[in-house]
Amino acid sequence: MTRIMTRPTTPRRNTPARALRYAVLALLFCGVSAFAQFSGPSLGADTPVNPSLTPTTDPAILYPADRPLLIGVGDALLVHVFGVADAPVTERVSADGTIQVALIEPVPVLGLTLYQASQVIANRLKNAGMYRDPRVTVQLGPDSPGQTATVTGEMHGIIPVIGKRTLYSVLSAAGQYAATSSHTVIINRPGVAQPIVVNMGTDPTKSALGDVPIFPGDTIVVPRVGLVYMLGAFKSQSAIPLQQNSPLTLLQATALGGGLAFEAKYKDLRLIRTVGFERKVIRLDVMAVMRGKVADPVLQADDIVYVPTSTLKAALGNGGFGAATSLAQLALTAFQYAAR
Repeated sequence: MTRIMTRPTTPRRNTPARALRYAVLALLFCGVSAFAQFSGPSLGADTPVNPSLTPTTDPAILYPADRPLLIGVGDALLVHVFGVADAPVTERVSADGTIQVALIEPVPVLGLTLYQASQVIANRLKNAGMYRDPRVTVQLGPDSPGQTATVTGEMHGIIPVIGKRTLYSVLSAAGQYAATSSHTVIINRPGVAQPIVVNMGTDPTKSALGDVPIFPGDTIVVPRVGLVYMLGAFKSQSAIPLQQNSPLTLLQATALGGGLAFEAKYKDLRLIRTVGFERKVIRLDVMAVMRGKVADPVLQADDIVYVPTSTLKAALGNGGFGAATSLAQLALTAFQYAAR
């Protein structure tokens, strides 16, 4: 018969250090604050950062002479020969730049004005012996993709440009100007080497200076205005667009964010600002700013205003006095258990 010897176990004595460890673990389970380190944008070495737009000031570029309407691929042309009872015939410009006209071979019209196209068609009809002295008119149909301007960026639209049109009329046709849309727009124009930067400004009395003419083929890029991001213990976390006619300060942004919440760490506000490829963190006491002891900083585009949350204040805010009583009771029970 095999005898198994067992070693008597003694109750493990709880020391005050072990009890304190239990209390700390209990507090950690009630609330944890985590911080992450920003590693920077993943951009190439040649990528420009925080580029600034220089408005175009050359009047010859901003206000060029009127350009004649040139026929493009896909344009719908209404061809009418006088003396013919039939209504004008609509012909679409094909990919090779020609249109089909009855009784004659395809007529090349790509890059011609409407008057030039009418003369070419009249000569073709006369040389073919169809008419002695034909009178031809060519008009542009409403469905002509070559006679449009493209609006992209914060606004989107393909706007017909037939006759004289200006920047404001094209933007109005594209829809409502969003709050995040910049008042400085970029126009990419065929035949112009550099983009045209137009500052429409914010002064209504000088608005006519920014209402430049728009031509078919122009692409209008509406950039996004700079934003300030409010994160952390604000009553309302949001992205606030910067107004281009007035600066935005920290207190103004705080007010737009609904103010600070109860659990905010007022003395540990962090203003995170991008300078080149680097992020710089500026710590501020928002209460000192409110009392006028510290200057109210002016915010810049892409600034991040972050306010950490106080774990204790958050616990009090969520559970009230009962949460604080529970924590104290938990710590007291742990010490009493260690003293046995």
